Amino acid sequence: MSLLVVEFTVEPFVEGQPGPHVTNAVAAVEQHGVKVDFGPFGSTFTATEAVTPTVVADMMRAAYAHGATFVSVSVARQSAS
Repeated sequence: MSLLVVEFTVEPFVEGQPGPHVTNAVAAVEQHGVKVDFGPFGSTFTATEAVTPTVVADMMRAAYAHGATFVSVSVARQSAS
């Protein structure tokens, strides 16, 4: 089972005050049982290759539905330990 690491940023960015466009995006990911590592400039999660497209799509829908103006997503295969 391949794991993918997804990093995403939701804008507009307001330091120390993530708005509903950010918090709802994170919640959409977590509804899939995936833990989000929330960061000040970007957040990351790791998911299987099979579910990643659905999780990313739900995250983007939630972000834009709550006022996002731009969403950046980067996906990479998790490196072997």
